[in-house]
Amino acid sequence: NKIFAAILTAGIIAALGGFIAEQIVHPKMLAEDAVPIEGLEGGAGGGAAGPTGPQPIMALIAAADVAKGEKLSKACAACHSFESGGPNKVGPGLHGILGAAKGAHAGFEYSADMKAKGGTWDYDALNHFLYKPKDYIKGTKMNFAGLKKAEDRAAIIAWLRTQGSSAGLPSDAQIAAEQA
Repeated sequence: NKIFAAILTAGIIAALGGFIAEQIVHPKMLAEDAVPIEGLEGGAGGGAAGPTGPQPIMALIAAADVAKGEKLSKACAACHSFESGGPNKVGPGLHGILGAAKGAHAGFEYSADMKAKGGTWDYDALNHFLYKPKDYIKGTKMNFAGLKKAEDRAAIIAWLRTQGSSAGLPSDAQIAAEQA
């Protein structure tokens, strides 16, 4: 009887505490975020639908700031090496990545989805991958939220182009096709 009375008393106190809390606290949803978060379209509450993918960047690559790209790559250096013949770290070495086959860097064990993606790392593929890696290749091992600013993606891709790639700048036809 004492155990039953203790459980009943605890239940009554919990219910009473919940009732009093509802009477004291009246939550209100804000019409807009108190502190806007950079990179979110329409606020955190959903709002208007934002872009579904990355903005075109091929036109930006020729004029991109390679020094800014090198600076942005410092965050990537925690998981990737950029020097020729550099070691694989948590991620594969990225020297010569522009124009290289996807999921084919020697000595790195890629996810099955990355291997199955196929193709090469061209400007468009890097733009989509750097925008949001998990959207471009669902099962990628890369845990990175992505670069939302087109200028940042163009800068880092322009810098990667200088790291052992023989790829030329995007042609006018490629730029026009991407814009379409």
